[in-house]
Amino acid sequence: MKTINIVWQRLVDESGRTCDRCGGTEQELHKALRFLTKAFMPMGLAFSLETREMDNQEFSQNPSESNRIWIDGKPLEKWLNAETGVSSCCGPCGDAQCRTVTVEGETYETISADLIVKAALMAVEREVKKLTAKPPGS
Repeated sequence: MKTINIVWQRLVDESGRTCDRCGGTEQELHKALRFLTKAFMPMGLAFSLETREMDNQEFSQNPSESNRIWIDGKPLEKWLNAETGVSSCCGPCGDAQCRTVTVEGETYETISADLIVKAALMAVEREVKKLTAKPPGS
């Protein structure tokens, strides 16, 4: 079975808390994973989620690395031809300027399940092309 790995990175403070936008993204990731698993498991394709925690020191050096997603080794924004930006955050992030993603003119602070699924489908398409490519000389 082929597995497409989704990696999500976000700030987690000393108390184990994260901000509302990262908390929302976590819920959306699980929603997307349920959909993708149900849709592709019968075809022999699995999805895994790896979560990475940034501590306060890492976060203070580069807050735009929090709430970042990679799918099959490629940043979500690359799959979606999106732009990244920043906006003021809250909670454990304080007043830091945290990551946003803009897709087709709409800016997201919390990454929606729809965006995650769309990027994952592009990764699936890439895998299908690899499997169906003709060997050289055939």
